[in-house]
Amino acid sequence: MNTPQCVWNAGAALGEGPLWSARQQALYWVDILNHRLHRYAPDQQQQQRSWQFDQEISAVAERADHAGLIVTLRHGFAFFDPETGALTPLAAPEADLPGNRFNDGKCDRRGRFWAGTMDFSGKQATGSLYRLSSDLRCAKMDSGYPVTNGPAWSSDQKIMYHNDSVNGCVYAFDYDLENGDIGNKRLFLQFAGEDGSPDGMTTDAEGGLWIAHWGASKLTRHDAGGSVLQTISLPCSQVTSCAFGGPDLRTLYITSAADGLTPQQLEREPLAGGLFAVEMPIAGVAADVFNG
Repeated sequence: MNTPQCVWNAGAALGEGPLWSARQQALYWVDILNHRLHRYAPDQQQQQRSWQFDQEISAVAERADHAGLIVTLRHGFAFFDPETGALTPLAAPEADLPGNRFNDGKCDRRGRFWAGTMDFSGKQATGSLYRLSSDLRCAKMDSGYPVTNGPAWSSDQKIMYHNDSVNGCVYAFDYDLENGDIGNKRLFLQFAGEDGSPDGMTTDAEGGLWIAHWGASKLTRHDAGGSVLQTISLPCSQVTSCAFGGPDLRTLYITSAADGLTPQQLEREPLAGGLFAVEMPIAGVAADVFNG
């Protein structure tokens, strides 16, 4: 197994939301607290490009029939065109909750965008999980989270995973792909203290579930029963998320965060907040796109 290499020492306060664009052969990722969207294109002359927002941007997906993106901002969803800079606000389900913000999100196989919210301080259980359909209707699907992360889906699309990061819980839901309903919520994994907190996730082509460990300097790969199949260590403690990319989807990109680290910790972790890449023998699954 190769060692992860830092491909962009961005010093992100809260690097998150990696998304590989097959269309552009580039990785989008965000720095939530610094209000930035980044794009890393390893084989292009301009490898690094960034966009500055006036509020938090936390998750990104491509649109199926449009060159632009759908993103989550502080309190809601929006369309964003990276080429023109045009930002079009959409549903804002938590405009009345100033202490909350959106966090992680992904599209499912039918082009619906799932995204969760969190208490800005990470203490109150005011976060919820939302589903934005292609007709731009927004529905609250679950609630009671201090910090949401995920989601991810099993290879047969029958299970959706979602994280309660503060309480160390990875939940599994029965998932109805055709209508986007979830049910039968149950505990899939409970993280112990030394394992940090479950953060962002992705799945690979063999059905493995990859989970980033905030506070524990690692990623783990799990089978359908939850057992650890593989561990990848990182040179920074706050590992936030991961996504497969590259022409053959065999490059695992990993985001990290520098927020909250002391000067002494930052001296020990000079790559905290960087974007990492490691070549894998296992391929990932192409990111799904938004159908709206």
